Amino acid sequence: MPDLNTPAPGRAAEPWTGRTVVVTGAAAGIGGGVADLLVGLGATVVGLDRDAAALDAAAARHVGSPGRLVPVTVDVADPAALDDAARRVGAEHGTLDGVVCAAGVQRYGTVDETDVATYAEVMDVNVGGAFHTCRTMVPLVRAGGGGAVVVVSSVQAFATQSGVAAYTTSKAALQGLVRAMAVDHAADGIRVNSVSPGSVDTPMLRWAAGLFAGDRPAEDVVAEWGRSHALGRVATPAEVAEVVEFLLGGRASFVTGADVKVDGGLSARLAAALPEADA
Repeated sequence: MPDLNTPAPGRAAEPWTGRTVVVTGAAAGIGGGVADLLVGLGATVVGLDRDAAALDAAAARHVGSPGRLVPVTVDVADPAALDDAARRVGAEHGTLDGVVCAAGVQRYGTVDETDVATYAEVMDVNVGGAFHTCRTMVPLVRAGGGGAVVVVSSVQAFATQSGVAAYTTSKAALQGLVRAMAVDHAADGIRVNSVSPGSVDTPMLRWAAGLFAGDRPAEDVVAEWGRSHALGRVATPAEVAEVVEFLLGGRASFVTGADVKVDGGLSARLAAALPEADA
């Protein structure tokens, strides 16, 4: 089996035939984009998601693709369910070459507006989901001789909008988890990194846009959010997936404990703009 930590310079994309990767949130959004890319490159993707119908539909789309998507319905907020999923993965696939933690939820509210149940939901899915996915799946990566883990964080781990206290807390916590795993598992031949997207055109973003649209079309809100990025638009899941695939593979053989911002320049721009000069 190819060594995911062997340098492979000069290749635009790697062949993934013979490799198996677990992807959470694989039915849609960024996780769906990662699954699509890897399956298209020949990987076996074990897709974890709580939306069974969407996951089955995603698997059906890939019939005839170079690789395949194996659907496993599981809620990543349930540690026992992840234990069961890992046993199934081990029994059916033996070992893993990589893990991508992309499942997540967004909820709004300041710290005093966020009730206990909402805080618990955000932390259980965003942080607990990544932690317990890695707790159960990293041993399968180690058993295969090493590989890579990529966690989907957010630019809001570093700077924040107003009214997203629980979400920002969860994404900042993921950065600590990535650093800890990178140090702890380097000797196992396992690299661990994160990507921090800005606004990405996913079902979650569209849902959020609908909350703030008022009488406007949600599309107008998405476009407005896009204009806050230096590139003037939101990203596609496929664009984030390209960076995830790089971090998973041998071209990133000396990259661990790192975060890559995939944010279209959002975090590079200061909010205080210079005044327009008189014509």
